[in-house]
Amino acid sequence: AVCVCVCVIMTTLEERIAELAEAYKPLAVQILKEAIRVPADHVDTDDPRCGLSNHERPRLEYLKRMIIEHKAVERPEDVFFDGFGMLVWTVRDEGDGVPPEKKRVVYFDGHTDTVNALRKAWRERIGEGMDAYDGLLNPDACSVEFLTKELGYIPPKDEWHHLVFGRGGADQLAGVVDTLVATKIMVELKHLGSLKGAVVWAYGTVAEEDNDGGGPMYLMRHELPKAPVDRIPDVVIFTEGTSDSGKGPLGIYRGQRGRMQIEVDVGGKSCHGSMPWEGLNPLEYGAAILVEATQRCQDKEGFKSDSFLGGGTRTASWANLDTPSDCAVPERFTFRFDRRITVGESPDACVADIENLGSVKRARKAGLVVTVRIPIYPDKTWKGFQLNNPQVYMGWVTPADHPSIQAAVNAYRKVVTPRLPKDLKETKNSWHKEPRVDRWVFSTDGVGFPIREDDTRYVETTHRGERILPQRPTACRSQHSVCGGQAMDPHWWIQASRHAGREMVHAIAFYAAYPSHYVALTHQ
Repeated sequence: AVCVCVCVIMTTLEERIAELAEAYKPLAVQILKEAIRVPADHVDTDDPRCGLSNHERPRLEYLKRMIIEHKAVERPEDVFFDGFGMLVWTVRDEGDGVPPEKKRVVYFDGHTDTVNALRKAWRERIGEGMDAYDGLLNPDACSVEFLTKELGYIPPKDEWHHLVFGRGGADQLAGVVDTLVATKIMVELKHLGSLKGAVVWAYGTVAEEDNDGGGPMYLMRHELPKAPVDRIPDVVIFTEGTSDSGKGPLGIYRGQRGRMQIEVDVGGKSCHGSMPWEGLNPLEYGAAILVEATQRCQDKEGFKSDSFLGGGTRTASWANLDTPSDCAVPERFTFRFDRRITVGESPDACVADIENLGSVKRARKAGLVVTVRIPIYPDKTWKGFQLNNPQVYMGWVTPADHPSIQAAVNAYRKVVTPRLPKDLKETKNSWHKEPRVDRWVFSTDGVGFPIREDDTRYVETTHRGERILPQRPTACRSQHSVCGGQAMDPHWWIQASRHAGREMVHAIAFYAAYPSHYVALTHQ
């Protein structure tokens, strides 16, 4: 009789979650559009970098007001800015009868900064009918050909009223807004068990585009080591994009490769360009290093591969030249590689691979000073916190049979699958009745949670009296810079647009349903 009762309650909860997700679609769209637009009030006046990494404050203040105004928390004091500058809000059921030490702690993570808006380029390439901040202005003044080429797919124009365009729409303000609406639903359905046995913490992180995982690094190093029981996460959900124009929307992703920056500084000797033999040209020797490194990457020399995460890669990503003029031998050439790291690779080995290039040895033999290093991220957040982390970002994998993934699969089947058209004809890139479990190609905030097993700087005594690394609440184990058992993500990806009539509704329902499914699965 008890089991029947639980099933009935769960079914009622899931039905109400799906209904409210649909009902709150206009609200989610409204908040998302304004969150995208906010920097337009500042970029031409007080802050030309508004909305970018370390310049998120106006957008964060708007989102905080929306959380309070739309009752996505029960009390105004349940939403605040932490010491790093992240927007934090929390919901729970204080009267659920579950002791604090028995509750499951669920984190939601979504970053609130974007890459450069390139507002002028949007108008020039897409047309005057679209703006990076104001979104769609006139569909007839937009280049469908350009959008199709860039996005891989664009719906017919008669469906554009369902779309939300603008910088950050997919990467990844929609994830933050959907989490906001989902916590509103959790609060409203508390009486049906949406939060029974769960504590939810939601984070609007900052500086992710410049320094992936900086927010989680701050949490794991400065807040969680001595945090109370209701702050140590059992599972972390990243609301990054997982839709794929070739695979379909709303995937559940359970891993990603790591990444790192490798900086090469080539110091030479400057002289007048009319007498180059008097100098040592760092640009020419540096170019030889780039050419050799590129060829080795193309030939896959020094790179490993993994059947799930894929292979490691390396590409030149940034450069700076110090020269007295354009008619002189330069003084210094500095450039960086973006190195993606897979299972079996390590940051130290990736640096050594550059150190051992023949072109590096030849440059040093010729008298140039070549330094290969991992740079430090030095910038302060809008709140003034300086993390100063080496730019190494660890990869991670959550096993497919882990409870966090199984709970995600269950939630999808209960609140997404029943809402798909009954006559749905599935294709490779259509909606799927069975959830699509996959992995990211790019990087996410997830890189901030795992740390190497030999790094004990942040070992602390937890609330349970255990000596553990606080960023491994699910007993993560890593040997090769790839961490398992840590986190997962359900979300979608359509580059710079968001189909408000489809993905947002299902994502909101999924997020709102996830805590109850995770609790049910892990309390069995």
